[in-house]
Amino acid sequence: MSIKLKLTLCLSLLVAAILMMNVSISYFWSKSGMQEEVIGRMEIISKQIGESIKSSENALKQLERAQEQKLLAASIAIQSSLDPDIANVKNEELVALSDKLGLEGISLWVKTSDDIVVKRSSEQDELNLGSRTMDYWYKAFQQLLAREPVTVKQGKAMKNFWSGPFNYATSDPDKILKWGEYYDGTTNYMINPFMRGDMFLKFKDTFGTERLVKQLLADNPDILEITGIDPNFFGKAPIIKIKKGKPIYNLDVRDIVFGTYNYKDDADVEHVNEAITSGDTVTAGLKSGGKSILRSYIPIHGDQDYIVSVSFDRSAMSADLNRRLLLNVGIGLALLALTVVTSYWLAGLMIRPVRQILRKVNAVAEGSFDEPLPVTSNDELGRLSDRVNTMAGNLSSYTNRLRDAAEELRSTKQYLESFVHHSSDAIHVADPAGQLMQLNAAFERMYGWTAAEALGRRLPEVPEDQQAAFEQIMKSVVNGGAVADYETVRYRKDGSLIDVSITISPVRDESGSVVGIASISRNITERKHTEEMLRRSEKLSMVGQLAAGVAHEIRNPLTTLRGFVQLQQQTGRITAHHLDTMLAELDRINFIVGEFLVLSKPQAVRYQLVDIRSIMKETMSLLEAQALMNNVQFELSQPDSLPLLNGEPNQLKQVLLNVLKNGMEAMPEGGTLRIGISEEYPAQAAEVEAAESEAAAGRLPDGGAGDERVAKSKADEGSMAQGEAGYAGHHAAATVPVNGAAAVLIAIEDEGFGISEEELKHLGEPFYSNKATGHGLGLMVSQQILSGHKGSIRYKSTLGQGTRVEIRLPI
Repeated sequence: MSIKLKLTLCLSLLVAAILMMNVSISYFWSKSGMQEEVIGRMEIISKQIGESIKSSENALKQLERAQEQKLLAASIAIQSSLDPDIANVKNEELVALSDKLGLEGISLWVKTSDDIVVKRSSEQDELNLGSRTMDYWYKAFQQLLAREPVTVKQGKAMKNFWSGPFNYATSDPDKILKWGEYYDGTTNYMINPFMRGDMFLKFKDTFGTERLVKQLLADNPDILEITGIDPNFFGKAPIIKIKKGKPIYNLDVRDIVFGTYNYKDDADVEHVNEAITSGDTVTAGLKSGGKSILRSYIPIHGDQDYIVSVSFDRSAMSADLNRRLLLNVGIGLALLALTVVTSYWLAGLMIRPVRQILRKVNAVAEGSFDEPLPVTSNDELGRLSDRVNTMAGNLSSYTNRLRDAAEELRSTKQYLESFVHHSSDAIHVADPAGQLMQLNAAFERMYGWTAAEALGRRLPEVPEDQQAAFEQIMKSVVNGGAVADYETVRYRKDGSLIDVSITISPVRDESGSVVGIASISRNITERKHTEEMLRRSEKLSMVGQLAAGVAHEIRNPLTTLRGFVQLQQQTGRITAHHLDTMLAELDRINFIVGEFLVLSKPQAVRYQLVDIRSIMKETMSLLEAQALMNNVQFELSQPDSLPLLNGEPNQLKQVLLNVLKNGMEAMPEGGTLRIGISEEYPAQAAEVEAAESEAAAGRLPDGGAGDERVAKSKADEGSMAQGEAGYAGHHAAATVPVNGAAAVLIAIEDEGFGISEEELKHLGEPFYSNKATGHGLGLMVSQQILSGHKGSIRYKSTLGQGTRVEIRLPI
């Protein structure tokens, strides 16, 4: 399709859309206006009916009041004419008295044990009629006979008198009567005169609302029906009484009080309730009786609330709307035809420069850039011609540059292919399913498969025990991930294993989808051999450290044995307890020597639940002799009960022995070695850490408020608080901290010469010691033991004041 036709079509469609929009807006605007006009008419009709209801109700009330006064006067006349004892009253007397007073009839009611019954009446059918099933009538009878005010809302109540509303007679359902009930306590019966109420219906039909409804329907043929609704009974099951075997719909409980209700709808009940509740007019569309209806529900408020429903035939409104719609559519079609012709002529004028541009573009497409377009105007087409000329010049330049770039790309491709094929690393590319698409010469040399053997298939180079990990890696790469320097083992073609380091990355196409997997493999077998030699060398170095450590640890129990022997020499006696201790130390020497074999033949460490207090006491007893000789006193503070720890008793004793011995050696002139054991919780540990961090940062001076807070926290834990401020100056930590769980804190403080900040940094390093005869291996071994128990050791010291060692073991 040419541009001329496209432009004509676009303009025509645009005009058609505008015309359709105009017709639609006009249609719906007219429809809305007509609907509002109809609703307004229905509201006016409802107001007329409302006024009619009010005037009719007032007239009916006056009529009822007159009849009620007449019934009251008749009741008083009947009382004065009859014997007060019903036994002395005859039915014939009531017939004569009824005719005399111009009444329809007279009945006398008597209260029985469970009912109120007619015992005398001028009407034979009224005799023995009970009132127990007469709803509010029975209640009113009871209140009159009890000389109480009548409280039922129906009818009219006066002193000693109550008159019920017009209704069908129970004794004769074809009659509408008005009753009066009178009782002043002077008789043993209740007087009930009644008269015909036919004038009630005649009044409604001749002068009341029904007449107005018929007149309105005659004057408005497009109104289908007008319905007067009592919301108290509408939508509920009708109350129908059986009178003389005939079902009677009483006048006082009807849902439709005037008009007709032929066009029914299930939503009427909901709309009636909405209108009576909100007090506003509710309008709804419905289909009933084969007609499309617009119905309004208009509330009328007075002594009694009504809903006036006006049903409008929408077909009358639709006919007028259709006429308007046809007229607008005809006008629109004529305008559209004119638009098509005009737009076709204008399009021919507008696209003439475009044809010149098209000829130029065709020439450029064929490679001719020389002849420029003539620029005859300064509008968009003129500027387009100018830009086409510029584009042709640029294309000529770009074409020459593309030729140069293509030559450069060919050179780069050759270089990359040479790099891949001459690389010492094995490079291969596979599709997402794992089938090889490309490989280099280094791959053939490293794995042994030739290109002819490998391309188009999946090689079995991955060992079975590595297959699951390899599949997981491939899945990750296919999803866009990458793996770098992944060390593993692979099979060569001859079945031998080689150690390789593999880098795997995805290959993507222009849209970013993964179309291949590139792998670069490097043979690291020789490097692995070198690393194994380094590990063996490191192991031999550790043997030397451990040998020195074992020699050092044996000296501790030998010191104990020496102390007891010296004690024997000085005192000439030794107790059985001391002999047991010496035997225990000999066993310990044997255990330490046995542990030296762990390096060549590992032994399982048997962890068990231990009481750290018992281990501490045993350790203190080992050093008791040396402490006496060095004038050192032990001061132990511990709780009465403490949770058990999971550990190896001999290893824990070895740690405590090292720390206690170091504390004793730090006091060559003697002194007190304070030992505190307590239970610690994460919140307390965090408070101590915060205080120490403030002190270390210089915000609090040594021994200041921060140290007092640390000391208070420690005192609350049950550990030693003495001298805490003196050790807040410098501290160091080693091994693994207890991870956020409750722990046992073992704090050991000496009164020695202290350790400098520089020396604290090196505590625990092998062969580092500030003692002339020390090897620096005791703390190293202790840290390793605590690490195996998931515990920690921490040092705090101030020169000239002493050192504090904190050991934490998880509960």
